This record gives sequence, structure tokens and C-alpha cells, in this order.
Amino acid sequence: MNKIKMLNRISIDGYFASLNEASSGMEWFIHDPEVDKAAHAIGGKMNTLILGGTTYRLFERSWVPMLHNPDAPSHLREIAQELTDMTKIVFSKTINGTEWDNTQIYNDKLIEVVQQLKRDASSDILVLGSGSIVQQLAKEGLIDEYIFIVSPVVAGKGKPLFEHVRQFALTPVEARTFESGNIVLHYHFYGMGN
Repeated sequence: MNKIKMLNRISIDGYFASLNEASSGMEWFIHDPEVDKAAHAIGGKMNTLILGGTTYRLFERSWVPMLHNPDAPSHLREIAQELTDMTKIVFSKTINGTEWDNTQIYNDKLIEVVQQLKRDASSDILVLGSGSIVQQLAKEGLIDEYIFIVSPVVAGKGKPLFEHVRQFALTPVEARTFESGNIVLHYHFYGMGN
């Protein structure tokens, strides 16, 4: 059976996005290409991506134009191509259609669709951002691995990654620190708490 792997940037106090929608909610992230490479290597090669509507819109606005921008840095164009080539499974009640290749949109049945993907996908499956999706899948114990990029920032407020989730345990696999102050943490799901 395929694994669901979650990758998210978080602040030290557990927020995955700020409340500032105008900035895409990520103005406090400390970007570092070495951190991105390390997180990508931990996740491994995957060809299916699960996204919520907010994260999908942000990705579509950011990465689709990058594909066709000859002035964009080559590593960003490579990421844009990789995301375009992936099968994107989007859960949204407000997105009805898209021009981005390889996108499938569902307006409900998250748990059933994800369980089917775990059985039938041709590789492990990645969840990026998408806090509400992470919370729903975590609540059901469906995420097998958690990869966090922890930025050395106390955000103070924002969108918590694990709001309304019951306790569950993780087994540490790896922790790596970087000169930028970021830390990459990798955990396997251990089991649900009481």
C-alpha cells in the first residue's frame, strides 16, 4: 500500500501560514534552497499530490506562469515542471475547473478518495500545505510520514497546522539543521492516542 507523506513549513509555535491572505500567508518563511533539496530527498519521488483549494490556487498562480517564463531561475522552472507533471488531486467546494495539466477536482469524499489512492496510486502520495486536508487526514490516522521544515520564527498567531486533531504519536526518523536556521524534521506515524 502507498504511503501518504505530508510536507509543511511551520513556525516554532506550530503555525503553517499567517492570517495575511494577501501575502499568501507565508511572509515569515525563511527560504533556503538547501532545505528544499533536503526535504525533497526525504520525501522521495512521488507522482501524486493532494491539495486543498487555497493551496491549489496559490500554486496555480505561482507555478504555472513560472513554466513559461524564460527569465525564471532554472531550479524554479524545474519545480514548476515537476508539479505540472504530477497528478494533482484537489479538494475544493469552490473550484469547478482548471487549465493546469493533470488536475482532478473533488468537492467531497476526502477520506474515501485518499484510501483509494493509497491502494491504487503508482507511487507514494504527497500532501503540501493544505492545513484543513492535513487535519482531516491526521484525525483518521491516514498520514504515514510527516516532514516539517521548521523556520526559526515564533509567528505569534496564524493558522495552526493541527487544530481540532486528537492526540497521536510519531516516531522520529531524522533531524537536520541548516545555516539559515531552518530545521528539517522527519517522523513516521506511530499511532493514535486516547
